Parts: sequence; structure tokens; C-alpha cells
Amino acid sequence: MGGDLTPGARLGEAELAERLGVSRTPVREALSRLAAEGLVEIVPNRGARVATWTVAELEGVFDLRSNLEPKLTAFAVPNAGPADVAELDDLAQRMLDAGCPGPRQDLDALVPLNRAFHDKLVALAAHPTLASALAAAIHPPIVRRNFLTYDEASLRRSLAHHVEIVAAIRAGDPEWAGAVMTSHIANARAVMVRAARQQTAREEESA
Repeated sequence: MGGDLTPGARLGEAELAERLGVSRTPVREALSRLAAEGLVEIVPNRGARVATWTVAELEGVFDLRSNLEPKLTAFAVPNAGPADVAELDDLAQRMLDAGCPGPRQDLDALVPLNRAFHDKLVALAAHPTLASALAAAIHPPIVRRNFLTYDEASLRRSLAHHVEIVAAIRAGDPEWAGAVMTSHIANARAVMVRAARQQTAREEESA
């Protein structure tokens, strides 16, 4: 997740075992778990490598999100009581504190806070069909890597979107909340697709 191993990098069991000072058995088990989480790809007869996502795959994920999440966010607005707004506001402010560039920045802390914020919106929407479709569309490793891929401007926009969504919910405006979520997803999409295209270009240059 720190980016020390780039997408597509080979993960040899023997090399990892030596590097970590363990036998190959726990390495093999760890790779299997990482594969189940979508962080590693295991190819028969070719071993494991850090997972990659093509531009087309990423665009497909974000197409689905852009169709589902703004609707769910809008549905959440009339169902949000004062305690819900307070909880969302607290999460948004904690993300600002953790994510703003500077010596106190903690990108790892952003991941669970971001997940809690988006999960809260989905729960408030009370629309299980759309929620199930969204759960199938979201790939947690992609979401986790978002924050590591953002440049400073994109990260600041993302953090500000959370704050504005809370403001829209507090104002009782579903259209405003949904529109901000649309911008939020578009921001993430631009970051991830750009990174995927750059990775593809690097791979083509080295081929």
C-alpha cells in the first residue's frame, strides 16, 4: 500500500521469505490472503505479482460509482437526523486533520475514516438494492490506493468534498449533496486513471 512495490512487480516466494526472515509457507499463505483482498494477482505457473488495474477496468469502476453513489447520497439527506449530521461532520473534520499536507499528515488514518463516512451515507439512504450494487462495484484496494496516488490539490479537493456534503445534508438539499458526490467521484477517477495511464506508458517504454 505504500507503493514500495509498483503495480505488476513480481513477488517471488523465495525472495520474500529471505527478505522477511521466514519460511516460504507463511509467505505463500500471505500471498493467498492478499490475492483474496485484490492486492495481489496469482497467475498459474507464473507466480504472484502486485495487482494492476487497466484504464478500462478503472473507468468501469468509476462509471458504476458515478451512477450509484450520488443517488444514494441524495436519498440519505431526508433520513439524516441531527445525530447523523454530527457524526458525518466529525468524520469529515477528522479526515481534514489527518489528510491535510504537513508534518501531521496520516494517509493511513484516512482509509477507515473515509470508509466510515461513505458507509454512513449508504446506511442512511436505506436503499438495499443500490447499496448491494455499489458494494459489488467498489474495489477496496482501489479506494485504499486513491489517497496514496493523490497530488496535493486533488487530496484537498477530496477532503473539502466531504465537508461540503455534510453542509448539503445539514441544509436538507438532496440535489446539492448528490452533485458534490458526483464531483467527488470525478476527482478520484481523474487521479486513478491518470496514474494507470502513466504506469502503462512506463511498462511500454521498458518492454
